[in-house]
Amino acid sequence: MGGTIWQVEGSTLSLVLMVVFFLGWGIVLISTFIINHFDLFGLRQVYFNLIGKEYPQLTFKTPYFYQFVRHPLYLGFIIAFWSTPTMSTAHLVFAIATTLYILVAIQFEEKDLITFYGDQYREYRKRVSMIIPLPPKKIVKDDQESPVTEESQI
Repeated sequence: MGGTIWQVEGSTLSLVLMVVFFLGWGIVLISTFIINHFDLFGLRQVYFNLIGKEYPQLTFKTPYFYQFVRHPLYLGFIIAFWSTPTMSTAHLVFAIATTLYILVAIQFEEKDLITFYGDQYREYRKRVSMIIPLPPKKIVKDDQESPVTEESQI
């Protein structure tokens, strides 16, 4: 697949796109360490299997990026895939396909998270945006607004 959709060279916009590109990959890297890195890649599960112990589920928590977006790892990938000074036809097809894949994968992942964490995750979904970083929403209970604070984070 040939052709160039857009190409930005030698300008401030080109530099901005490159910075945003690396920011996206930085979000991916940091996000893997914010959550249990070994669990993410399946190493923790394998370890417990090898030593013959039952796998202990991780507790649900929302550190750092997870207070503003439920899927910062996916957000980082999307930013990195779309922030390019040169968008070829092949890269565009790749960016569209992976973005759609991520949006579908989120639906399956969230069903699993609800299965594992139940109401904790349902409440989290009400407060925090799926993929676009936004400030956490206030939750209204018993006709009173209760702001989401660090102490009330799941």
